Amino acid sequence: MLKRLFGAAAVKKEAEAYPIYNELDRTRLPRHTAIIMDGNGRWAQRQGLLRTAGHKAGVDTLKRVLKTAIALDLEVLTVYAFSTENWKRPHTEVDFIMKLFSEYLDKEVREMNDDGVQIHFIGRIWELSPLLQKKIHEAEDLMKDNTGVKFIVAVNYGGQDEMTRAVQNIAKRVKDGEIDVDSINNEVIESSLDTAGLPPVDFMIRTSGDLRLSNFLLWQAAYAEFWFTDVNWPDFSPQHFMEALCDFTKRKRRFGGLKNE
Repeated sequence: MLKRLFGAAAVKKEAEAYPIYNELDRTRLPRHTAIIMDGNGRWAQRQGLLRTAGHKAGVDTLKRVLKTAIALDLEVLTVYAFSTENWKRPHTEVDFIMKLFSEYLDKEVREMNDDGVQIHFIGRIWELSPLLQKKIHEAEDLMKDNTGVKFIVAVNYGGQDEMTRAVQNIAKRVKDGEIDVDSINNEVIESSLDTAGLPPVDFMIRTSGDLRLSNFLLWQAAYAEFWFTDVNWPDFSPQHFMEALCDFTKRKRRFGGLKNE
């Protein structure tokens, strides 16, 4: 417990070193922030490095951003780590990314647990290697009772695939007589998604300049606020993250109505 307290204090002190920290309205931070971590390959190519170097640098950025989320007491942080379409990339790059996932869990699990993080993976996890699946389940089990930031990692994930699986699950429940067609509503659908039990996405951040969702959290981001930056993911700093959050706190959300939130 003492280790966790000291770790949290150190994380908060690091975040407070950024001037933007004091500009944040902590009462208006998003409950659920999602990030499309784009630009690892472009970052590497611009520096004359292999794309794999960009992915490795991206892991370091993820750690810094998660630490910032911890310091700010964010409720949920979801990151897009690997999509169902990313398998189309060269085998050498895919193998390297999978190795990075494994190494990340080896190196970071204990520290995340000390910081009170509760980690959970979404997507077609059962299609990953048996060893990686084992590490994922062990990490989730270790941190299942933690009450800090809920850190959701989307691996082998696609929003359309998630919704298709949800429809299949609901259809099976109807077929088995558990529910009838007329009882299918938003709550039933949401309970069948990978993110069941989590609040909807309030804030979506995408790095590296592209202006699209790329099949990420299609249902959950229905009323999300968006923030785009040309900064490639490896260069995305805690300062950038807090600037984005500060921008969110100043927005007026109407959710299709005319009144402010």
